[in-house]
Amino acid sequence: MSSRVALPGNDRKSDLHTSLSASRTEKGTGWSSRSLGARCRNSIASCSDEQPHIGNYRLLKTIGKGNFAKVKLARHILTGREVAIKIIDKTQLNPTSLQKLFREVRIMKGLNHPNIVQLFEVIETEKTLYLIMEYASGGEVFDYLVSHGRMKEKEARSKFRQIVSAVHYCHLKNIVHRDLKAENLLLDADSNIKIADFGFSNEFTMGSKLDTFCGSPPYAAPELFQGKKYDGPEVDIWSLGVILYTLVSGSLPFDGQNLKELRERVLRGKYRVPFYMSTDCEGILRRFLVLNPTKRCTLEQIMKDKWINTGYDGDELKPHIEPVEDHNDTSRIEVMVGMGYTREEIKDALSTRKYNEVTATYLLLGRKNDVESSDSRSASSLSLARVRPSTITNGTSKHPTSSTTSTSASSSSHGKTAQRSAL
Repeated sequence: MSSRVALPGNDRKSDLHTSLSASRTEKGTGWSSRSLGARCRNSIASCSDEQPHIGNYRLLKTIGKGNFAKVKLARHILTGREVAIKIIDKTQLNPTSLQKLFREVRIMKGLNHPNIVQLFEVIETEKTLYLIMEYASGGEVFDYLVSHGRMKEKEARSKFRQIVSAVHYCHLKNIVHRDLKAENLLLDADSNIKIADFGFSNEFTMGSKLDTFCGSPPYAAPELFQGKKYDGPEVDIWSLGVILYTLVSGSLPFDGQNLKELRERVLRGKYRVPFYMSTDCEGILRRFLVLNPTKRCTLEQIMKDKWINTGYDGDELKPHIEPVEDHNDTSRIEVMVGMGYTREEIKDALSTRKYNEVTATYLLLGRKNDVESSDSRSASSLSLARVRPSTITNGTSKHPTSSTTSTSASSSSHGKTAQRSAL
């Protein structure tokens, strides 16, 4: 077995996800602790070793890149389902970054919500970590807004209810995301929201303050710019206000030519209210974008707000109830037995929550097979009029921020204006 960097404490047991032998090539045409070919003969999708693959996944194309990671669109060979594989080069990460990476994995393993990107499998080698995740073929909400412009309030409400439900679910599990923004909101084939990228997420305990300044500056709460410690949920709640404003207006409430100017505008808390924004929408925004974090609304209060429930008579937004996991779907189990898995290993993988190839196959069999082109994204981020806001940690930009200027104005109802900066 390969030597691996373990999670701190009891964060991970070595058998809770797949580990590949370091003696096998990571970019080669295949590997398996057993004969992959034997399974492919009985798989739903045809097996070909001509294309590069990782584990049971045939790599299709790169759909995202970062400094130390990239995301590949891939197809699960046994089921034909498309997935996104985040490939992280561990050799480029220092011990602190590795600890954060494994924390992200641990957090994702504990989340099960229809509007949060699902983790299917974790594959680890000596040098690389592969996170096999749900693929959201509709792309980013950011790109949707660039392509289609602002949303009508009815559409924005539908999306925002899903976002609030997912974030509230995280908070109930004592998880704060800390990087909520339009770029981290994905759309699936049915245009449902999928919250992604838990790289800055962390566990929180009320009464025990967090102090990391991280996330994207235009979405960052004022207390972060002030270097103050925070509980956790309140910084996500501010970001949700920025997101709602962005969905409805197609622009950011706080913007600036540089980080200093942006900071000044956020700390003033003044933003334009477009003439087309309804009074109820303006009202709910005022509950999010409150400078004093102790007076900011809670998501429990937001779930009862008039605007968020308009058009949902008798269906007030309620906290998500996590369903009991179905580990006894006989139809899926029978298919997997036909692939070469044993009933014992299926039961063991599911009951012990192992994020290995067995669990991944079971989960993927339970998902519909989207027959969509992998090139379905309608807009490229390269066509933006401005550069995306950078992600920051402890106040330091990873790359320069470029934004359009938006003059601050009173947010009173008689001061509404149609002017807005382009996304």
